Amino acid sequence: MTEEIKSRLYELAEEKYREFNQKLLPGVEHVLGVRLPLLRKLGKETAKGDFRAYLSEAQKKISRDSIHEEIIVQGLVIGYAKMEREEYRKYLDEFVPKITNWSVCDSCVSGFKFMRTDPDYWFEYLKTYRASKEEFELRFMIVAMMDHFVDAEHIDEILSICNEIRHDGYYAKMAVAWALQVCYVKFPEKTRWLLENNSMDDFTYNKAIQKIRESYQVSREEKDELGRMKRK
Repeated sequence: MTEEIKSRLYELAEEKYREFNQKLLPGVEHVLGVRLPLLRKLGKETAKGDFRAYLSEAQKKISRDSIHEEIIVQGLVIGYAKMEREEYRKYLDEFVPKITNWSVCDSCVSGFKFMRTDPDYWFEYLKTYRASKEEFELRFMIVAMMDHFVDAEHIDEILSICNEIRHDGYYAKMAVAWALQVCYVKFPEKTRWLLENNSMDDFTYNKAIQKIRESYQVSREEKDELGRMKRK
């Protein structure tokens, strides 16, 4: 099944889009240039079929060094398939270490809507990555929390986790900044308190301020005030 999907990916590839995509993914090899809507369509089709056979094969045949779009399709299938949570967890445990760039992470994690149906369980699952030393495991955790858990029940803990992350990786830092933008839009007072009382490094803090100020959902007055809070 993985070979069939690989063949379809080659058929869907566009050279100009590959060149464009490659500029957004420095250092990422084996990019074919398949647009995300087409990857999602392929993921949905696979999830409607014998997805367990596919995922079992993908565990063995798709690695961190496989074709970029192959890895995305595997993650998309996990999100689209209907399973019990123990199966989801088994497949996620195997898939997450294959995330080596922001595109795989963000494209797949947004589709993990199954986490919303059992929030207590999945929030605790995500927290198992909070002590990870891997840049993209941290990004996976933060982006999943941002996409599926920014609500009254989880906001305090999400803000606390964002404040405690210590990693030099650019994409881990940017995930925190992005998450804080989402948190600010939904819970401005709580997020503002964190911005005034945090232990984040200057880069992450200033990027969070920048991203909040870029939001169309934040008033001009707030943007001006936040601008004065940036660290030199």
